[in-house]
Amino acid sequence: MNLSDTIYAHAQALPIDLQRETLDFIAYLEQRYRVIPKQLPLTTTEAFLARFAGCLSDDFPDEIGDADLVNDSVRESLE
Repeated sequence: MNLSDTIYAHAQALPIDLQRETLDFIAYLEQRYRVIPKQLPLTTTEAFLARFAGCLSDDFPDEIGDADLVNDSVRESLE
C-alpha cells in the first residue's frame, strides 16, 4: 500500500464533516506550496461526485420526506 492509499483509507474512516475539513486542508497545502492538483477525468461517476461533493449549503435538508413534497395537481386526461 502506497502513501496515497494509506491517506485514502484513513480519510474514509472519518465522518463526512472531518473528510471535508481534510479536503480543505489539502487545498490549503496546495495553495501554500503552489501545487497544481491533477484534474480528475469527468467521465467517471467517482470523478463527478468528487467534483461536486460539498457543493450543497449547510442548511440543505439531509432527509426529505413526503410531507416536504408538494402534491401534484390533478391534470386532465390527454384522451
